[in-house]
Amino acid sequence: MASSSTHTITASSSTTISRNYDVFLSFTGCDTRKNFSDHHYTTLTAYGIRTFRDDEELEKGGDIASDLSKAMEESTIFLIVSSKNYAYSRWCLNELVKIIEVKNQKERMVLPIFYHVDPSDVRNQWGSFGEALAYHKIHANQEKKEMLQKWRTALKEGANLSGCHVDNQYETGVVKEIIDIIMRRLNNQPLSVGKNVVGIDVHLKKLKLLMNKELNKVSVVGIYGIGGAGKTTIAKAIYNEISHQYESSSFLRNIKERSKSDMLQLQQELLHGILKGKFVRTSNIDEGTIMIKRCLSSNRVLVVFDDVDELKQLEYLAEEKDWFESKSTIIITSRDKQVLTQYGATISYEVPKLNKEAAVELFSLWAFKQNLPEEVYKNLSYSIVDYANGVPLALKVLGASLFGKKLSEWESALCKLKTTPHMEIYNVLKISFNGLDDMEQWIFLDIACFFKGNDKYFVLRILGPYAEHGIPTLEDRCLVTISKNMLDMHDLIQQMGWEIIRRECPEDPGRSKLRDSDAYDVLTRNMGTSL
Repeated sequence: MASSSTHTITASSSTTISRNYDVFLSFTGCDTRKNFSDHHYTTLTAYGIRTFRDDEELEKGGDIASDLSKAMEESTIFLIVSSKNYAYSRWCLNELVKIIEVKNQKERMVLPIFYHVDPSDVRNQWGSFGEALAYHKIHANQEKKEMLQKWRTALKEGANLSGCHVDNQYETGVVKEIIDIIMRRLNNQPLSVGKNVVGIDVHLKKLKLLMNKELNKVSVVGIYGIGGAGKTTIAKAIYNEISHQYESSSFLRNIKERSKSDMLQLQQELLHGILKGKFVRTSNIDEGTIMIKRCLSSNRVLVVFDDVDELKQLEYLAEEKDWFESKSTIIITSRDKQVLTQYGATISYEVPKLNKEAAVELFSLWAFKQNLPEEVYKNLSYSIVDYANGVPLALKVLGASLFGKKLSEWESALCKLKTTPHMEIYNVLKISFNGLDDMEQWIFLDIACFFKGNDKYFVLRILGPYAEHGIPTLEDRCLVTISKNMLDMHDLIQQMGWEIIRRECPEDPGRSKLRDSDAYDVLTRNMGTSL
């Protein structure tokens, strides 16, 4: 904005602006008010994007400095139009300092536009920018010299950001390009990953490192693990982190359940995302499939399919990765590694269990609303953390269920957990068991009751030819693990298997498979079936 005022923009509680803005437009009036900046403002408002510019938004009689400060604090995106006379305006420079401050404090997006000026002139304060700062330096006292240094720093930091250079091209094309960037950012508001999330940065770092190797082709990223491991949370976090890098994006939740009866709605949600927020109504699934295929092939997109356990669930959404434009990314979360392999995942990421330190922190956040256990509950807390064995869902559910409870109630809960699983945890884990066929279920239960820790080939000989296919299926679905040919499974998964057996014949364990403690009851109390 063009102004000769020397006031620094500062926050004030006395303001006349009360609404939030999508975009804050910063420019010097003498260069661009009636052309480029006006084109931007008109187009932005026509798209329904709430945009701040001084002559439209500052109410007469208000405190201009505080009004501008509040508008910047409440804006999501900043457009800085650097033009020939921008640095001659002290007002614009003070505004720029505030914008950079808000960007760094609140992680807001700043998009510099270099309007008929060289970005290096702005960055290094050469040309008209050097001349303007030299002009401001004349007769500057110590306070103004300190402010001059802030201006230099802000100009350099702003010019180092990725932006648009307007020189000899048609301005309408540049305006359209910038509007597309803004629309993508506004349509990609962060997904909620929930509260008390621990260890997410570790997952993001590993995933981004893997994904950086697949820059020039369609990437299919598979995130897999047992129920409650945090697959959806990780997918949301990586989506929030990288979605702005794509032309458009979409996150489709709970594919497994919704694909049974809600496929048309899923298609419309996908189209809404990849068409940058436009609402599209299709009359039937076949029509939706054709439209999706056409749109995916012409846009560089990020799409997340959450909770897929069969390939056919993607048939009408993105049947093949060949539907996608190059440099697009598909992220699939699943409990079944084989689904990811069948779809052609180029990157597979198994969600590891939380380490002890992170597990204690997560449990404590839910049980005590703080990072560590209270001293009197410390030993019990560690016992429950050991029981959860690094599964975030279990730590969250158990911590929340014990919040505010007496010590005796904690002791009782821990005693119960040794024989009976918490039902919310059990129900989540059992979803994977329910997806097995009858023979696979029996093989799983045999391993849970008798063969955990045994050599795989020994177990294959005992269980017969069906196990040759069944055990790899259990491994793909994260129900068993195999290391150095030894079969293993998570303690909570094993307890889930025991509970399934117990529920088959709760009054007569002799009629079902017997785990160790039940076998003791049968042998010592003569509870088995008669021959």
